[in-house]
Amino acid sequence: MVSRVIPVDPFDLVIFGGTGDLARRKILPGLFRRFVAGQMPPDSRIVGAARSDLDDAGYRALAEAAIAEFVTEAKRDPAAIAAFLDRLRYVAIDARGDGGWAALGALMRPGVVRAFYFSVAPALFGDLAERLHAHGIADGASRIVVEKPFGRDLASAKALNRVLAGHFAESQIYRIDHYLGKETVQNLMAVRFANILFEPIWKAQYVDHVQITVAETVGVEGRGAYYDTSGAMRDMVQNHMMQLLCLIAMEPPYHFDPNAVRDEKLKVIRALDPVQPQDIVRGQYLAGGGQGGYLEHSGNPASRTESYVALKVSVSNWRWKGTPFYLRTGKRLRSRYSEIAITFKEPPHAIFDGEKGWRDNVLVIRLQPNEGMKLMVMIKEPGPGGMRLVQVPLDMSFAEALGEEGSDMPDAYERLIMDVIRGNQTLFMRGDEVEAAWAWADPVIAGWEERGTRPQGYDPGSSGPEDALMLLHRDGRRWREIKE
Repeated sequence: MVSRVIPVDPFDLVIFGGTGDLARRKILPGLFRRFVAGQMPPDSRIVGAARSDLDDAGYRALAEAAIAEFVTEAKRDPAAIAAFLDRLRYVAIDARGDGGWAALGALMRPGVVRAFYFSVAPALFGDLAERLHAHGIADGASRIVVEKPFGRDLASAKALNRVLAGHFAESQIYRIDHYLGKETVQNLMAVRFANILFEPIWKAQYVDHVQITVAETVGVEGRGAYYDTSGAMRDMVQNHMMQLLCLIAMEPPYHFDPNAVRDEKLKVIRALDPVQPQDIVRGQYLAGGGQGGYLEHSGNPASRTESYVALKVSVSNWRWKGTPFYLRTGKRLRSRYSEIAITFKEPPHAIFDGEKGWRDNVLVIRLQPNEGMKLMVMIKEPGPGGMRLVQVPLDMSFAEALGEEGSDMPDAYERLIMDVIRGNQTLFMRGDEVEAAWAWADPVIAGWEERGTRPQGYDPGSSGPEDALMLLHRDGRRWREIKE
C-alpha cells in the first residue's frame, strides 16, 4: 500500500515558545518529518519566537540538535536536514512588551497561510493575541494553536475563551489535544461509521460496558509542583479521556465536517450524569523501588492531590442508558498503555452445555504502544475431545496490516499541525466543548475537596488502589489487565 501524502498550502508558522521543551521534543521534529514526507511546500517557513537572545543560526542549531535527539536515524538525511533548516527563522520577542514585534511583522509574507502556535503558558495567550493584532501581524484568515490546560475550572475556561474571542473568531482557534491526533483515535470513527458491522450493535442493548485506561509508569518527578495544582482529574480526565469517551459515545454526524462532529461530541458531554461519591476512587503512589512517593515528588507532604483516579460514568441518552463507562488513569503503574475496551454482552442463550469460563467479545482499541485494534471472539479449540471454546484475537496491528506505511505513521503533533494549515478543525476542541467538560468535572472535584478525604495510597508498579478493583467487582466486572 502506497501512502498518499497531500501537500498543504505554503505557510508561515510562528512558534511562540519556539525554544521550549515542547518545540524541541515534538513540534520541530514533527515538522521535519512532514518535510521529509514531502508534505511541506518548498516556500513554507517556520519562525521561532521566544525570549532567548538567538539569531537564525542559533535557532537552526537548536533545531538540528532536536532532530538528532528525537528523529530516528533512518530519517536524518543530511541533505534533508540542511534543506529543512534553511526554512527556519528566529525572532527574539517580548510577549508583554513591544520588543521584537516589528521584526516579526517584517518576516510575514502576503498570500500564504499564517499560523501562530502558542506553545507558552496560558497566562500569555491574551498578550500574544493582543500584540498580533496591534502590530497588524494577524488578520481574519490567520490561525492560532493553543495548548492545554484550557483553564483549571469552568470560570477560568470561560475567561480564557473570552480573551481569545476578543481577537480571533472561533473558526481561527485550534485547541490542540494530541490524543485526537493519534491514528487509532481517528480510526475509531472510521470503524464505527464506515462499517455496517459495528454501528448496529454500538449501543446499550449489546454493549455491556466500556473501559478507558491511560496508564503511565512514570511519576511526577520534575514537574511535581505543577502537577500538585492539577491532579489526574484535571490533567487527563477532563480533556484527553473526555474526548475519547465522546468519540465512542457520540451519534453519527450528518457529515464528516468539523462542526458536525463537534456538535455530536458536545451532546455526549451534556448527557453525562453527575458522578456519585461511591463511583470515584482517588489514589497517590507510595514510595518504593528505591524512589520517592508522590508526596516527596510533589514537594508537598500534606498534599491531597490524586496521581490516580477511577470513575464510573453514565451517559443518559437513548443509545447508552444503562451501559457504564469506567475511566482510569494514573502514574507509577505496572505498565504504560492507553486503550479503549468495548465489552459486548453475552449471547442471550448458551447452547454449549457444560462449557465453563465463557468470555465476552471485546473490541480493544490500543492507542499506545503499538497502535492497533483487536477483536476478541470465541472459537472452537482445535483438536478432538468435544466442543471446547477458546477466546482468540482478530488482530489488526497497523504495523503488520499496512506494512512500512503502518509502522511509520505520523506523530500526533505533526498530523494536527498539518490540519491547522489546511484549516480543518475536526480534531480540535471547540470553546463550548471545553466549557461543557469543565461544567461536568467541577462538581466532581468540588465534592471530594468538600469531603476532605485523602487519596488512597498504592504501591508503585501495581495496578492502582485496591478500591479501584471494587469499583468494577461490585458490578460483577473487572478491569482488563495488560500482561505484555
